[in-house]
This record gives sequence, structure tokens and C-alpha cells, in this order.
Amino acid sequence: MKIAFKLLLLFLAALPQVASAASWWNNDWKYRKEIGFDLSPTGADVAATPTDVPILVRLSLANFSYFNDTKPDGSDFRLIASDDKTPLKFHFEKYDPQSQIALLWVRVPQITGGSKTDKIYAYYGNPDAPTAADVAGTYDASQVLALSFSETSGLPLDSTAYKNNPSASTAVLTPASLIAGGAKLSGKESITIPATASLRLLPNQGFTASAWVRIEQAQKSIVLSLADQGKELTLGIDGSKFFAEAKFGGTPVTLTQTADFTLSQWHHVALTAGSGKLTLYVDGVSVASAPVTLAEIGGTLTIGAANASQFFAGDVDEVEAAKVVRSADWIKASARGQGMDANLVVYGTDGQKEGGGQSSYFVTIAKNLTIDGWFVIGICMAMLVVALVIMFIKAIFLSRVERANLKFLRDFRKLSGDATALDDHSTIEDDELDDAPSMSSLAGDQNKYGASTLYRLYHHGVRELNKRVAGPTVSAQRATPILSHQSTDAIRAAMDATMTRLQQSLSSQMVLLTIAISGGPFLGLLGTVIGVMITFAAIALSGDVNVNAIAPGTAAALAATVAGLSVAIPALFGYNWLNTRIKAISADNRVFVDEFVTRVAEQYS
Repeated sequence: MKIAFKLLLLFLAALPQVASAASWWNNDWKYRKEIGFDLSPTGADVAATPTDVPILVRLSLANFSYFNDTKPDGSDFRLIASDDKTPLKFHFEKYDPQSQIALLWVRVPQITGGSKTDKIYAYYGNPDAPTAADVAGTYDASQVLALSFSETSGLPLDSTAYKNNPSASTAVLTPASLIAGGAKLSGKESITIPATASLRLLPNQGFTASAWVRIEQAQKSIVLSLADQGKELTLGIDGSKFFAEAKFGGTPVTLTQTADFTLSQWHHVALTAGSGKLTLYVDGVSVASAPVTLAEIGGTLTIGAANASQFFAGDVDEVEAAKVVRSADWIKASARGQGMDANLVVYGTDGQKEGGGQSSYFVTIAKNLTIDGWFVIGICMAMLVVALVIMFIKAIFLSRVERANLKFLRDFRKLSGDATALDDHSTIEDDELDDAPSMSSLAGDQNKYGASTLYRLYHHGVRELNKRVAGPTVSAQRATPILSHQSTDAIRAAMDATMTRLQQSLSSQMVLLTIAISGGPFLGLLGTVIGVMITFAAIALSGDVNVNAIAPGTAAALAATVAGLSVAIPALFGYNWLNTRIKAISADNRVFVDEFVTRVAEQYS
């Protein structure tokens, strides 16, 4: 009874998991992708539970191979919470199905610190779905600025609901940055966001500012600053160290990073001012902190310079500001979820709605194939079709030759007198018999013995014999002539020449099978090598390294090798089988030549 009771408890405990696995948010959507979050020490290493974090999801060929199953603009995407019921706010910063790259931001209400079990779902595959992207809703009410620099021209725009858009900018917008587009400043440019009611530091609420920064050489510059009537909150660079500085009328408070950061690499830098403390963060980790007496600042926020002597030279991306003090874990989750080597987001498997049938492995492989892979496979399949057609026609042709040879040989060996009695010109002209039997013989018999190679040898032997005896035929003469050794050799030479042409006809188009045998595997290997190169390049581009990123692309790349072997293996079997039959027919031809010449020599001796 105890064992039965324990089994019952285990069954009841498993029911929610079974129900969850079988649930589906909306049957109008055919597919979904699982997206997990790893906050464990081996992942992003976030101990607390941050809330309302905008998390960047990078989709690429390395982790998502189903761009063809989505709408061209990605408007059929829906982000759903782990309960498989609650829609989440999200938007695309970039969606390019041609390049198979998508960058989307999703606002996750809560992710459990120290855990790697939290997940959400990305649903797609509904051609009738309207767009549900909500740019402003991706950020919570405390976020007052989010410049993504994804615009191709004009001024950068604020993505939050506060619309704190820059009023002036001399920075150059670049299409390829850390996260889609970015801004490049060369030491003279700046971006200015004017003072607003929302973009300000209030002592009782605090303030947070952050940016992704990359510089090529050490410098003394200001990344961003919030300034108003002599009061200033600054985030900058001193040599190859980040610093944060607060000036509120008294002695300035300056925090400087202890260790140098690596040049030519992207770094996330942030400051928080609130609760009587100024804190500097680099790459999600607090590097310095000091007490500070806060004062209200509601002036202009400048990116790039506060004065002409400290212009910034480098790349900037994803500049954000909040009117509250973000927690250390919130900043760490943000930093470790946005960089190229982000380890917060884990890309799971793709699923299909029940009733629609799970995609087979071959369908998965097909969806992961790149254009070059399809090109190589297409060539291999064309080679396979040609090889199969040749083997099929050749097999029928050789069968007819063998049957006709057997029929002729049976009649020839029944002859007891004149060896030339079977040469019949009533059904075919001499010039037609001069040609070797070809595929045209498949249409029907050309004469009594059809495609027989032995009959053609026989015919040419009789014709050469008739040239060397008097009269139209040997049987019309009263006396049997005598053939010299030279005449016998001449007859044999003529028949040998005919036998060579017959051998060429029998072996015609067999070279295409040898090309398929030797070339198919190498073509397949070429496709595999190119496919693996593209897979690893996509992984390097997305910054996501896991088995789910590597396996689909590698499996698809190996499909090219399978295609090459699929050509070579049947072509090899068919070639050996056909070649054996050709050799047997050729052997029969050689034997018949000897037999005919010997018989004629005896008859005319």
C-alpha cells in the first residue's frame, strides 16, 4: 500500500508538467521557440530576482532556422510568459529574414535569481496575425530614455513612452554596431537631449544611466552627462578607466575604475545615484561606490561631450536612463543579456502545434539548409537522375543484346554446311548493319536478330568473305574456292575492327557513371565544408555557443555529404553490374570471331 501511495503521489506531481508540456497558447500559431534564462553561477550569475528587465533576444541561423515560417516582417511573433498564457511586451529592433538575423527586446516581469529554470515562449507561424509589437511597452514606467540608434538617417529616437528625443546630433549613425545600429563619434560630435519633466534626477527617487561603449585608444572624455546650473552627473573615461562623477555644489565626488578595461572591445558602463550613494558599474559589476549628497538636476543630457576639451571618440550603443536607482542585479542582468558574449539567454528547442504533426528530422535539416547547400544537393540530385536513367536504359539495351545474341548463336550452331547461310539482307540495308547497335534498338528489332552484336560480326565477316570469292555468294559456285592465309587474316582483321566499334557502343555513356561515382562525394564534401563554415560564422556573429546553436546547422551541412554519397553508391553498384555484363558480351564476341574464322577456314581450305 505504501508503494502504491508513493506512485500515486508521483503521478499527481507529474500531472502539471504533462499539462504544461501539452499546452499551447493559441492554435492559430503553428510554431513556438523556447527561450530560457540562466541566472545561475555558471550563467549570468545574478543572485537576486530582478523585475521588468528588457532582455535582448538574438535570433540567427545558429539558434533559429525557421525564418521562412514567419511573416517577412516578423509581425506574427508573440512573446508569451512561462505560464503559456500571458502575452509579454516586446518589439523588434531588427528583423532581416534574408540575412536570417533578428534582434528583439522583451520585457520579462521577473526572472528568478540563481536559477536557470525560467523561460518564455516565442510563438510564430500565423500568416494572418497583425503586428503586436509595443516599443514603448517594452520598458517599464521608470525608464525615461532608451536610444537604440536603429534609425538609418535623421536624429536618433527615444523608444520609451516619454519620447525624450534628442534635439540635436552630429554623431554618425552606423548600421552595424553591438545591437543593430549604433552611433560613432570621432572627437567632435555630440548628441543633445533637452531638459524635460521626466529626464531628471530627484533626490528621493534617484537616477540611473548606462551605455555600451567601445574605444580604440585611451582618452580623457565624457560619455554622457546630465547638467543643470553648475550641477552635473557625469559618466566618462580617464585613459583606459571608466569614471563617474557627481557635482552638487560642494566637493565633487569622483569614482574611478581600478583596473584598465580592454580597448577595442564593447563594455557596458553604468552609474546610479540614490539613497545617498554614487555607484559605478562596469560590465554589470560594481567597481566603486561612495556616499554623496544628492540635489535635483533637471537639465540637458549630453552624449559625447560636456565641454570642448573632453569630446568622446568611439562607438556608443543602447544609451539608457531611468528615474530610479536600478538594483545591482538589474544592471548585471541587463549587461549580461545584451553583449555579444551574453550568457543570460539560453535558446531552447522549436516546437510545433499538436495535430499538425511534429516536424521530422529531415524537415528540420531541410529548414537549416543554406542556399549553397541546396545548390550542391541540387547538382547531386541532377547527377543521380542522369545516372539512374543511364543505368535503366543501359540495362534494357544489354538485355536485348544478350537475348538477340543467344538467338543468333543457337541458329548459327545449327548450320551444318554453308557458314554464310544466315546472312539475310531482305530486312535491312548493309549501311545500317555497318553501325553498332545503339539505344535506338530499344524501339524494336531492326532485323531478325535485333540488337545482336554477334550477328553484326557475322555480317561483316560474310561480307569480307564474299569479297574474296567469285560470284555473289559462295553457294552459287560449282567449285569451292580456296582462301589463303592472308585472306583469312583480312577477314579476322575486319571482324576485330567491328568488334572494337561494338565495344565502344556497349560502353557508351558509362563514363557518366564514373563521374557520378568519383565526383558525387567530393561535391557533397564541398557543400558540407561550406555549410559548417557558415554555421560557425553565424555562431560567432550571434555570440551564442551551445549545442542547440551548433547541431542544426552542422546536421544540415552533412546533408550535402549524404546527397553526394546517395549519387555515388547506386552509381557504383550499377556501374559494376553493367560493366560485368558488357565484359561477358565482349567475351562472347571474341569467342565468336575465333569460331567463325576457324569454320570459314575449314570450309574454304
